Amino acid sequence: MQTVLLIGAGSGGTAILKTLMESESFLIECVVDRNKNAPGIKLAEKLGIKTEADWAKQLHDHIDMIIEATGDDRVFDEIRAKRSGKAILIPGSVAYFIAKLFEDKKELIEKLKNEKNKHDLIFNTTSDGMIVVDRTGHIILFNRSAEKMVAAKQEDVIGKHVSKLIPGSRLPHIIATKRVELNQELVLENGRKIITTRIPLLDENDGVVGAFAVFKDITEVVHLAEENTNMKEIQTMLQAIIQSSDDAISVVDEQGHGILINPAYTRLTGLSKDEVIGKPATTDIYEGESMHMQVLQTRRPVRGVNLRVGPMKKDVIVNVAPIIVDNRLKGSVGVIHDVSEIQQLTKELDRARQIIRTLEAKYSFEDIIGQSEEMQLAIEQAKLSAKTPATVLLRGESGTGKELFAHAIHNASEKKFNKFVRVNCAAISESLLESELFGYEEGAFSGAKRGGKRGFFEEANKGSIFLDEIGELTPKIQAKLLRVLQENEIVRVGGTKPILIQVRVIAATNLNLEKAITIGSFREDLYFRLNRMPIHISPLRKRKEDIEALSRHLIQKINQEYGRNIEGITDQAIAKLEQYDWPGNVRELENILGRAIIFMKINEAVIEAFHIPDFIEGDEQNVNDRSSSGKKMTHQEKSLGELLDQYERDLIKQTLIKNNGNKTATAKSLGVSVRNLYYKIEKYNLEKSSMQ
Repeated sequence: MQTVLLIGAGSGGTAILKTLMESESFLIECVVDRNKNAPGIKLAEKLGIKTEADWAKQLHDHIDMIIEATGDDRVFDEIRAKRSGKAILIPGSVAYFIAKLFEDKKELIEKLKNEKNKHDLIFNTTSDGMIVVDRTGHIILFNRSAEKMVAAKQEDVIGKHVSKLIPGSRLPHIIATKRVELNQELVLENGRKIITTRIPLLDENDGVVGAFAVFKDITEVVHLAEENTNMKEIQTMLQAIIQSSDDAISVVDEQGHGILINPAYTRLTGLSKDEVIGKPATTDIYEGESMHMQVLQTRRPVRGVNLRVGPMKKDVIVNVAPIIVDNRLKGSVGVIHDVSEIQQLTKELDRARQIIRTLEAKYSFEDIIGQSEEMQLAIEQAKLSAKTPATVLLRGESGTGKELFAHAIHNASEKKFNKFVRVNCAAISESLLESELFGYEEGAFSGAKRGGKRGFFEEANKGSIFLDEIGELTPKIQAKLLRVLQENEIVRVGGTKPILIQVRVIAATNLNLEKAITIGSFREDLYFRLNRMPIHISPLRKRKEDIEALSRHLIQKINQEYGRNIEGITDQAIAKLEQYDWPGNVRELENILGRAIIFMKINEAVIEAFHIPDFIEGDEQNVNDRSSSGKKMTHQEKSLGELLDQYERDLIKQTLIKNNGNKTATAKSLGVSVRNLYYKIEKYNLEKSSMQ
């Protein structure tokens, strides 16, 4: 039995009270009205029902239903705001309508056929059958037209899961996704085809309470009323459908004047009832022709028409169908779908694709070649680091594949669907590096972009940033990077407001950071922040067993780049490659293989030993000869790069000796920065030999 609180005891409330008293399904808890002489109050006192002037005192938790019959929208809104979650709030207009139904069933049926009531119109313009399920997918409503189409009796299906009645039913999917599916074709097991619309049922908190499928037409509601179907449950269900529907509904009469809109229509178009009801069907059209008028003229439905409606100029798709009762045109009903969200998602998708094209991490761990113990250890450490958000420091000589590891770590992490930004700290001038990394505000410096600019860290927000050559950062930028790692925030150049970011930092260097700390060129606190997950990538000379696999992989890569079809490399050529120490590591190996392929004849398919430059074969012997005899290699035994490196090494060594080991004076004499000098000293191993 439903406990009812009736608010409003005027003529409408009195009629509702009389109707409820005739039913054994309702218990009248209290009748509320400020007017003690209201007819409903007098009748309640006569019947021994509690009366009250203040409805707020009667909003108890055990109340199942609140009927608001004052006709005051403000009262209705206040009740809705204060009522408990259990109580069903019914507007007085609906309650009065139900009361009139029970007073005269025959008059109601005739009135349902002719009056332009919103429930009647919806029923008359939807499909023949209707199946309603609760949130678990069990059937709670199954009308007679559905019985005919599905070939099942109502008493046999109520309470059963819908998938047992209709295998493959998508109503459970509708409950899970809260998505509307319109005009879907379905073939039942008995071979009958139906067109169905599936809609989720949502409560006022956007929670799913069930779903329903409507088949073609809903005029059977009239027959259900004639057979004394429980109209109260149907009315409550339809009210929930209207309130929870995300699709806007508008109905016009045979003259094209508006007679019904639902709340979703107002939210979508921005037009209220006063602006639509009684007005021509063209009122809501901002761009395009009224489909209501077209349907009224042709008596044919239209579907999938693009329009722009309301003062908010919303892009929508409209489906409009005629309302025909007893072969007479009574009006038309339109369902409006908002497509602006789809358009926005499309724009976001396009933007994401553009970002991916420019900022994606291209490599994974499958692209890292190497079966040596040293490389396998580095790969395992990198895979472990990918599972955590910790900062990673990749250490190794130039050309060992530090950037490859950075790509792979990002692609194996939870951030793989977000941005991956690569920054070579040594390739950007000191004057620009700070603004490129952290961005700048408008007017921060001469020539600053209007509106400011986002830096690499902001671009990489929620993703990863790869800082190559981290040892080249200036002390000022090191301090700002330390703040990023400690506080997860940056401050733009020329700005004062911190900006929170969530960025995974992957750093790389070929410098000896410990030595840089001792000489004061690198911050110790930053070093400890970066060095939480150090990964050492061994040079190629220490893992020569990887040369064969690397060579075969690089040959395939070069084939694609050069349009060649080299099939492989001989064991003799591999043996020749293994005799060289590869100071340029994998990058140098790729260079040598590429050069060999370029000079191969078109009919040659395998790299032979003679394709490999001779200086590689004699490198180890030349090194030994130089060590034992103290003589330098002749120019004919060296490449141009080696000659330049030798000259640079000798020049730096002589200048250091000239300046008694003073690195600042040496850097000034050579016209290079102090940090660049330290890099060169480490590269040529001059730290110990510079003063000898």
